[in-house]
Amino acid sequence: MDLLARLSNVPGVSGFEHEAQKLIADELRPYADELWTDRMGNVIALRKARKPSREKPYRLLYAAHIDEIGFMVAHIDARGFISFVPIGGFDPRTLPSHRVTVHGTAGEQPVTLQGVIPTKPGWMTDEEDRKRVIPIDELFVDTGLPAERVKAVVQVGDAISLSKQFEVLNDEIVTGRNFDDRIGSYALVDSFRRIEENTVDVYAVSTVQEEVGVRGVPTAAHAIGADICVAIDGSLPADIPFAKPNRDQCPIGGGTGIYLMDNRTIGDRDLLRGLMETCKRHSIPYQRNIGGGTDASAVQRAGLGAKATTIGAPTRYMHSTVQMCHIRDIQATADLLAYFPRYAHEILPDDWR
Repeated sequence: MDLLARLSNVPGVSGFEHEAQKLIADELRPYADELWTDRMGNVIALRKARKPSREKPYRLLYAAHIDEIGFMVAHIDARGFISFVPIGGFDPRTLPSHRVTVHGTAGEQPVTLQGVIPTKPGWMTDEEDRKRVIPIDELFVDTGLPAERVKAVVQVGDAISLSKQFEVLNDEIVTGRNFDDRIGSYALVDSFRRIEENTVDVYAVSTVQEEVGVRGVPTAAHAIGADICVAIDGSLPADIPFAKPNRDQCPIGGGTGIYLMDNRTIGDRDLLRGLMETCKRHSIPYQRNIGGGTDASAVQRAGLGAKATTIGAPTRYMHSTVQMCHIRDIQATADLLAYFPRYAHEILPDDWR
């Protein structure tokens, strides 16, 4: 719980991932044969094959994106109210009445200010106001401070993150603002430190800027030249009242989700089989998932190409501040990633090159 909480609480809006990446690097370093940060800001840790299946081991790339959706300061008005633009995909209906943290860089030292995104007060609204969704370009952050104080520490271009912290909601259910994809980050770290008897070189990559168009991972994919890629992201559970019966999939508590396809990738059939067989060998609960879009797409098409798909714990209400996961699903994801490097070479054909 401690690592999961620390990973969930550290800020890391797309393009501003430095603090979160430092935490990831510190956690991976003791278990890595090599560790470095590439030019985009991806953290890459290598664990060399302990039982290589051939003279030059195959390369398995695990990718989990560290960035979370957030905002950038666009304007500070004469009264100190902060206008912003989104970084990543937001549903504007979810934003009013949330607390945020403004990461100010205008002064000599970085300073954080707490603020709120207010809704329009009821006594100022009419019937039409109450029917419409306030667009993001009409929302603002109120810190309660005078303009001089705000402008002394905040400037255009500073990051704003949502302030919701990790917590145990009930029993084995946890909630947080950025489980897309800090749950994946946790699984990446936890599995990497437990890998044994790996027949392939394993590259654990904490990627940047996934939420703004899968921008970070291509540089890492180019450098590594992976044979196999497993991205780690949230699976899409439809076990909620909003879902139509014919779309019901991946209930939380049912095990890790293995992506059959998503908006960017059709999962490689040999890789899917290998992941599912690993689950059966080690009694890891899993379920089939049809997902959104992940880092796997970029790695699949980089260089000579790679067998690729995605796995991840079912995550309810992604891109909101009440994202929800089951601890057993998170652990099942990490377990699959820890065991799969023993068998990864088996999915590649004899004429693979």
